[in-house]
Amino acid sequence: MHGGSSRQEGEGITNINVVPLIDICLVLLIIFMVTSPMVIQSGILVNSSTVTASHGKSTRNEAVQVKLTKQSIFINNNKVEAEQFPAAIKAALDNNKKKLVMITCDRDVQHGRLVSILDISKMQGAKTLAIMREAKKEK
Repeated sequence: MHGGSSRQEGEGITNINVVPLIDICLVLLIIFMVTSPMVIQSGILVNSSTVTASHGKSTRNEAVQVKLTKQSIFINNNKVEAEQFPAAIKAALDNNKKKLVMITCDRDVQHGRLVSILDISKMQGAKTLAIMREAKKEK
């Protein structure tokens, strides 16, 4: 016996060495911790509500109202051409203290058109965006 070892010369190591496994797990943990903030994407926060809501943080009179139909765009009940929308929403937002845009659209409006209106509104200075749903029509 050399050095006080209790193991005999011909006997093999029967214990599992978990140190390499722990090393790999810690390296993977560090990699995930470093890369996870890069994976999280920032988006547009949108408040969704109905027109008939009885409570809320803002009223319709305090916001720039955008009505989107299949053929046209209205800002505060004034018809605006699609090419003139960025300038018109910028002018409306300059006169609005809360910088809130409430968008109401018909059901037959394409999703991409609504998203482009949201993007343009945000780029022109809107701080808060709200998508309103049309009230159900009485039959």
